[in-house]
Amino acid sequence: MVEETKSIKIELANAEEGLALFGPQDKHLQIIEAQTTAKIMSRDAEIVIEGVQGELESLQQLFDVLLKLVRGGFAISERDVQYAFDLSRNLQADQLLDLFHDEITKTFKGKSIRVKTIGQRKYIVTIRKKDVVFGIGPAGTGKTYLAVVMAIAALKDNKVKRIVLTRPAVEAGENLGFLPGDLQEKVDPYLRPLYDALHDVLGLEQVAKLMERGIIEVAPLAYMRGRTLNDSFIILDEAQNTTPEQMKMFLTRLGFGSKMVITGDITQIDLPKGKKSGLMEAQRILQEVEEIGFITFAQQDVVRHSLVQKIINAYEQQDSREV
Repeated sequence: MVEETKSIKIELANAEEGLALFGPQDKHLQIIEAQTTAKIMSRDAEIVIEGVQGELESLQQLFDVLLKLVRGGFAISERDVQYAFDLSRNLQADQLLDLFHDEITKTFKGKSIRVKTIGQRKYIVTIRKKDVVFGIGPAGTGKTYLAVVMAIAALKDNKVKRIVLTRPAVEAGENLGFLPGDLQEKVDPYLRPLYDALHDVLGLEQVAKLMERGIIEVAPLAYMRGRTLNDSFIILDEAQNTTPEQMKMFLTRLGFGSKMVITGDITQIDLPKGKKSGLMEAQRILQEVEEIGFITFAQQDVVRHSLVQKIINAYEQQDSREV
């Protein structure tokens, strides 16, 4: 039995709203049309959608939510449209409104920094609640960037006195002595993504000043040994490349009034063959410790170019075929 085709109308205040919804050169509309059998048409100041009942319900919610965002003055990207479409399939697109309205902080240029997915919001909420949080997931999910943003917000609110950012320098085997230049020149290539996040939020000059005063410290993991870090926001990035010994050493640096965020992608381990990942070991050993938060990001949380999500998906499918 063929399902009956029905139609719905979505009223617009003016033609400009339709242009904002459909995107430049109708790019947003094309994303939606490629994934639905419904017909979507624009007539003057209204959108008409023809399709079967199930599709109409989700598309009604999708356009209602996108329209509220447009009327709220938010610029919608192709990635936002795709994510809203994915959520609307389960009639959850209205959750996107909360994400857009929840500002974490602003960049030094005054641009608002917000979470872009439900997974990211859960991550932020967990960081606010718990002293040790693991953010595990694929590239492009904002694990490191949001951790740095939260660290800067905590510093601005006087919740911590300093920020410590660290990474294992795996390629150099934590032995940086053979590289040319001073310490900064030796470790910079491994720590560049952390600097990038800092510069984006605070600007080059402010980062340089805070580093000079010792309020922000960026150092390889080897330099954490033997220290206790009080009143600090500490981030360990690329944690999949720590050994179990390094991970234990890092976690036991936690001092009073401090927070730790550990980020990593267990599909991109660069350790020598036969070496266990400290991140995977910590996930197994500490999963039941109530005061520690574990957030696992999915490919739907990828906020980079839409092609990144497809690349991750293709690799995951290949990996599952090889198992």
